[in-house]
Amino acid sequence: MERRELFSSLASKLKGEDLKKDSPERHIRPPYYSDESLFLNECSKCEAKCATVCEEEIIKIADDQTPYLDFSHSGCTFCDECAKACEFGVLSVEDKKNINAKVTISKNECLSWNAVMCFSCKDPCLDNAIDFQAMFMPVINDKCTSCGFCLSRCPAASIHYEVI
Repeated sequence: MERRELFSSLASKLKGEDLKKDSPERHIRPPYYSDESLFLNECSKCEAKCATVCEEEIIKIADDQTPYLDFSHSGCTFCDECAKACEFGVLSVEDKKNINAKVTISKNECLSWNAVMCFSCKDPCLDNAIDFQAMFMPVINDKCTSCGFCLSRCPAASIHYEVI
């Protein structure tokens, strides 16, 4: 790897860009579905009503016309509006569940884990899903719904998610 490639890859990692273009993209879906195959079968018939009713503006529409969640500016309040707006049965209030992602905090990147007083992730957490061991060392507990509010608030970008 040449020097320019190294710095480009580091910069894109800091920006949150995924360099693995070969792997199929898995999306974080709104928390109101029972069958993911319905996204591909039914969402192309819709005019993205779920995205237009989202008060937090986190529902985006992918190239394949399916909705996904983008936590870069906010998180999901589980308000049910996207499910109520869905006319094709892809999203339903009855199917409400936690978001299909696992949230983790990188100890190496986190300011608190590195002796800097920071509660940026805990303050916006609606579910009290972040505990602080001692004065520092935040950890995600089992109350986490993967709502995403902590992701955009972290000044060190040390909170990551994995689609499950």
